[in-house]
Amino acid sequence: MTISPRALHLTTVETEHTVRIEITGDLDYDTADLLLEKATAQLSARPGLKDLHLHCAGIGLVDSMGLSILLMIGRRTAAARVRLHLDDRPVQLDRLLSLTGTLEYFTATPHTDAAVTHGDTAPDANI
Repeated sequence: MTISPRALHLTTVETEHTVRIEITGDLDYDTADLLLEKATAQLSARPGLKDLHLHCAGIGLVDSMGLSILLMIGRRTAAARVRLHLDDRPVQLDRLLSLTGTLEYFTATPHTDAAVTHGDTAPDANI
């Protein structure tokens, strides 16, 4: 039995410093670029953006392309100094992120400029 792919639907909810993209359907080879385009457009159009929330509760299948797109969005939000949130992740997405070693990448506390600036930057005397 073959399961038909679920079409991807993206709904955007915006506030002054936050964008929430609600994802419903499969995030796969055929559809993942749509999410990347939507997220990239929001990052480009909103220079004051602080947080990008991807509401994942409605995600069905996620293949390697879907995972790749999530990682790419993570890199683009980091470059734009925007916090990325993967909200309401379904069990299958957490399992994929865990198996691929990327769960920590999406759930780690983001580094702040203050933490980097005031961190220990002196060379290790024991080297």
